[in-house]
Amino acid sequence: MLGAMEMLDILGLIAPFDWAALGLLLLASVGIGWLIESPRLARVSVTRLMAEYQREWMRQLTKRNNRIMDAQVLVSLRQGASFFGSTALIALGALLALIGNPQPLAGVAEGLVNVAAPAQLLQAKLLLVALFLANAFLKFVWANRVFGYASVVMAAVPDDPADPRSTPRAAQSAELNIRGMYNFNRGLRSMYFALAAVAWLLGAAALAIATLIVLWLLWSREFMSGPHEILKGGE
Repeated sequence: MLGAMEMLDILGLIAPFDWAALGLLLLASVGIGWLIESPRLARVSVTRLMAEYQREWMRQLTKRNNRIMDAQVLVSLRQGASFFGSTALIALGALLALIGNPQPLAGVAEGLVNVAAPAQLLQAKLLLVALFLANAFLKFVWANRVFGYASVVMAAVPDDPADPRSTPRAAQSAELNIRGMYNFNRGLRSMYFALAAVAWLLGAAALAIATLIVLWLLWSREFMSGPHEILKGGE
């Protein structure tokens, strides 16, 4: 693995264009998350629309005694978080193994761009991908945990809608569910940007282009997609 002095030497090898592309990647990853989750924007994202549906779901839950379907929905949400968490962890493990032995990748990268790069520089670039994958894993794990909290609180909602504890507990479950969804979506976005970070192996221009493509995909799916119009029409 890289030592402190080696890392300083590698940072000196990174060109200004690479720093600019890296800055674009980090700015895009933070900025799109803010745009999607911010309540200040006039145009509402799919994520925020779904948050309102989740609150409505819990309001409807207080009016029915049979809650098998509600429990199954929460189970499916937890399974989704578990699946993506496992996927991120497997990808992270494979990537760490590649960082430990980057020579096979060095030949591939050199064949694509016709420029030889130090193995240590490739390790540093792969480390960026690993950081995004690690962040994704942590978000998925926390989302799974919060969905678990939501399911317990949902189970504590009294069967009698007239019970004064019914509405507050349903509202608590809804907010926990929303927090779980936000973390799940953050994990997905981190995986998207991990894919963009892989393009850095091909150079600064490839990283910048991949970042813009991912940014457009996330923006369009949250604000301009068919599901957005369907959900907005049901408000």
